[in-house]
Amino acid sequence: MRLINLNGNQEIVKEIHKADTITKKINGLIGKNNPQALYLETRWGIHTFGVKFPLDIIILDSKWRVKKIHESLKPMKIFFWNPIYFRVLELPQDTLKNSKVSLDDVLIIQ
Repeated sequence: MRLINLNGNQEIVKEIHKADTITKKINGLIGKNNPQALYLETRWGIHTFGVKFPLDIIILDSKWRVKKIHESLKPMKIFFWNPIYFRVLELPQDTLKNSKVSLDDVLIIQ
């Protein structure tokens, strides 16, 4: 699956994985040696304890609009947002800078 920004029809990442089981959601990118793009659903926040690299984070609403962005969330940090949003994209560092994703852009996974 790949991540596309419909505003400008731009591919953001070529391969994104979905954390579609509780185990995948709990483990996320913990212990991985290389950054990967990951999509998961949670309302309460994420942490980077056990993650070896910084991540770019995008929070989406139910219509896949970008509502919050955090560039370079470093390891050993916690990140919270308004719990009305539950779609989370964890992306390799510099993905946001290189793709120029902005608030209210609409993203899709296909």
